[in-house]
Order: sequence, then structure tokens, then C-alpha cells
Amino acid sequence: MVREISIGNLKIGGKQPLVLIAGPCVIESEEITLRVAEKLLDITKDVGIPLIFKASYDKANRTSVTSFRGPGIKEGLRILAKVKEKFNLPILSDIHGLEQVDEAAEVLDVIQIPAFLCRQTDLIVKTAKTGKVINIKKGQFLAPWDMKNVAMKAAVSGNENIILTERGASFGYNNLVSDMRSLPIMRGFGYPVIFDATHSVQLPGGEGESSGGQREFVEYLARASVATGIDGIFMEVHEEPNKALCDGPNSVKLDNLKPLLLKLKAIDHIVK
Repeated sequence: MVREISIGNLKIGGKQPLVLIAGPCVIESEEITLRVAEKLLDITKDVGIPLIFKASYDKANRTSVTSFRGPGIKEGLRILAKVKEKFNLPILSDIHGLEQVDEAAEVLDVIQIPAFLCRQTDLIVKTAKTGKVINIKKGQFLAPWDMKNVAMKAAVSGNENIILTERGASFGYNNLVSDMRSLPIMRGFGYPVIFDATHSVQLPGGEGESSGGQREFVEYLARASVATGIDGIFMEVHEEPNKALCDGPNSVKLDNLKPLLLKLKAIDHIVK
């Protein structure tokens, strides 16, 4: 039985319908972040899918040292707090070090452990002890069954409000592959499972000094993942993906989101 987790008024897991985690990859500006959040809220209200807003205040694992990373933790959390207050949305963002945990926990409803850091025991334990919901992304280098030990690090710290996210596995030079078997395997641990449909089509380092992506395949992977009975879908969205400062090639254009969500909701209804 999969655990049901409450995030404010939103519930995820158990027999709950599909939840969407979405937003721009990185906070580019306050204006853009608020505008995207408002549009996402309008879209998800129309479709009838609960929304958790996501944006990163710092992208600490960019391909190049010259790549845009975001406004940093203080300014980023201020902007995310404004999104939370203005639109009454639960907020998710990622942390990258022990020194960020307490400050992030003051604003975030869901604290995300990035895929590259999912084996960092101290980071998981400290995050779990905040009592916040913790979303742990499966490392591109791990098999799905390895995530049971990762989740246990949080659980033995006294926090079972755990979500596990699949984002593809390293397949070869600059490529990822999504194994749909990983979704029911990880869900079998008893925690809600999310499929990251946009990072799964990323081509890490594929552009030389930045990552590439194949956003044309987002819909197909999203539909396949929802058909397995997962609890939520993760998508990075942008008004103009080709001009995005991070992860543009694998981001969904905001104008194209609603018809996709309608399809995913229909699939989720059939499965559940």
C-alpha cells in the first residue's frame, strides 16, 4: 500500500489522482516566476489537477561554470515565498548542501534532493529531520531497487513523508533512457512515485557547454509513465523554451501544457 502524504491542502499517494509538479527550471526573475506560476495555476484549475510549483534558486550542477545558475538562496526563497503567498501554492525547490537545509525549510513545502546527491546520507538525514516532505530524485547511476536504501535513510530519521522521483538512467554518451519498470518497483516501497518527464528527455552535456534535450518525446514518456499508476508527473515549463536560461531544450512550452494534461488526466482516471 502506498503512503498518502499531505502537502498543505493537497494529497499525494494512496489512491489519490495525479498531481503535477511544474515550473521553470530556474528562477530567471521575479516577474517571470510570478507570471508562470499564475498561468500554471489557471491551467491546472481548468484541467482539475493539483499543482505543486517548482523552481530552482540555484542550479549547482550546470554543465559549464559560465552557465546561469539563478539568483541564489536568499533572493530565490524570497521570490518563492511570494509565489506561495500570492497564489496559495505549495512550493518545491532543491537544495545542494547541509548549510541550505534550515533556511530552505522556512519557505519550502517540499524539499528536493537532486539526483546527483541522492546518496549523500548527511544531506538526506538533515533534510528529513526538518519534518518537511522530502522528494528524492533517483540518481541516473542507480537501479530502482537501490532507492529503497535511500528512502530508508530518511525514514529512520523519523520522517516517512517521502516521495521518490524517476528521471531516467545514464544510457551512453550524453543520453538517458527511461525504464518504466522502475516506477512500480519504487512504488512497491510504499512511497508515492513521480515521473520527471522533462529531465528524462535531457541530453546531459549534449550541446558541449550545456545540456541538450528532445522535448518532442516528453508527451510519449509522460503518457507511458502515467499508465503505470504513478502518483504525479514532474515537468519543467517555460513561456519560450528556446530562450530559457536553463534546460530549454527539454522544457515544455506553457501554451502546449493544457492539452497534454487533459490526456494524462484521462489515462490516470482509467488506471485508477
